Amino acid sequence: MITTDFAPGSPCWLDLGAPDVGAAAAFYGAVLGWDYEAMGDGEEEGGVFRKDGKTVAGLGRLTEEGARSAWMIYFTVTDADATTRAVEQGGGAVRVRPRDLGDWGRMAQFNDPLGGQFAVWQPGTNKGVELVDAPGSLSWTELYTSDAAASKEFYGTVLGWRFDDVELPGGGSTYSLVTPASLPDERMHGGVMELPKEHLVLTHGRPYWHPVFDVTDCDAAVARVTDHGGRLQMGPEDAEGVGRLAVCVDPAGADFVLLTPSGR
Repeated sequence: MITTDFAPGSPCWLDLGAPDVGAAAAFYGAVLGWDYEAMGDGEEEGGVFRKDGKTVAGLGRLTEEGARSAWMIYFTVTDADATTRAVEQGGGAVRVRPRDLGDWGRMAQFNDPLGGQFAVWQPGTNKGVELVDAPGSLSWTELYTSDAAASKEFYGTVLGWRFDDVELPGGGSTYSLVTPASLPDERMHGGVMELPKEHLVLTHGRPYWHPVFDVTDCDAAVARVTDHGGRLQMGPEDAEGVGRLAVCVDPAGADFVLLTPSGR
């Protein structure tokens, strides 16, 4: 489970780069019940999403030429500069070098060796999001990659993760559960799924991370996605021991998963 104590290696923040901030705010407001609060000088430059008054994600205008709209997931580290060196030594690339965001903290963004994008956060006064593992908030993180073994070696070294492999129903496929090495099994926060490059259509074969959002009724949430201009990639379907889930894409092309956990 994801918590807000943000131990090293655990997810702590996520933000969306969108070509139209207003449209993204309206979509996620309709689908997940989020309120949008603009920060800085203008609503179109970006701000934060809140659920029941608690911060759940960030939103900013997509400015990188040729980039696709996507969610960026940040993981807590104790030293962003040391993590940057580990990324480079492990064959990854630096997209944004470590920099301070006032006294809030220090951030950096990277590509893993296969091209998957992720970010890290060295906390200052701001530790991360304020609501997780509850309806309308982040409950899981997931990497789709064409080479799970290479991805696990890289992230295990850079972020200090351990992996537990489980066979998916039907056999033939393995899902790797991710947990910070210093934490118990109940603190697993994500998974790594190997897929053929031709199935990674959103990124033309490159790996990508996406968030999983907790919802009280997956089917009703999917209906809101399609009613407001998004589309369905997979599901809704039941996953034994996990819950009912659907893989969705917002109107600008950013992917995410909706999950109603088992037992709810």
